[in-house]
Amino acid sequence: MKNIVLFGKPGAGKGTQAEFLKTRYNLTHISTGDVFRFNLQNDTPLGREARTFMDAGQLVPDALTIKMLQDEVEKHPGTAGFLFDGFPRTVAQAEALDAFLITKAWQVNAVVGLEADDDILVARLLERGKTSGRADDQDETLIRKRYQEYNEKTAPLIEFYSKQGKYYAVDGIGSIAEITERLGLVIDKL
Repeated sequence: MKNIVLFGKPGAGKGTQAEFLKTRYNLTHISTGDVFRFNLQNDTPLGREARTFMDAGQLVPDALTIKMLQDEVEKHPGTAGFLFDGFPRTVAQAEALDAFLITKAWQVNAVVGLEADDDILVARLLERGKTSGRADDQDETLIRKRYQEYNEKTAPLIEFYSKQGKYYAVDGIGSIAEITERLGLVIDKL
């Protein structure tokens, strides 16, 4: 079983690459955003609990996010592995993911980081914002604020996974096919 975390700043291409990688390696793609939307739209108990925090303008606590993720993993008992997209976002979430996977006798095999210059990523998001309808992709100030939060909370995961020998940086600039090929060179060696 291969469990891979696809990592990178907003606009790095995680969602785009996940579509190719899940097919190429027969992985179950788990996007935290998709899991949240499912729980909210279907008014699940976890979705209702998350909504209470969101309606109050608060971040959903890690414990609740992790519970949603665990429930999603449980839906796919026969998978060849998971491709985690958008999770973990903090060291605490990474530790919780490791603890959960250990209960299954699994582990994170690799964290593959799509790396790119902020200015290039801002331009990508502004372009995406023209068609996505997402307000946070249409305002450069909001995008840079997301990057600041990423640098404070998510970037420490690079060191966390590097110490485990599991972090692999991949150049996230180029054509979709070029980036997919670079990712494949890393994953094929696992």
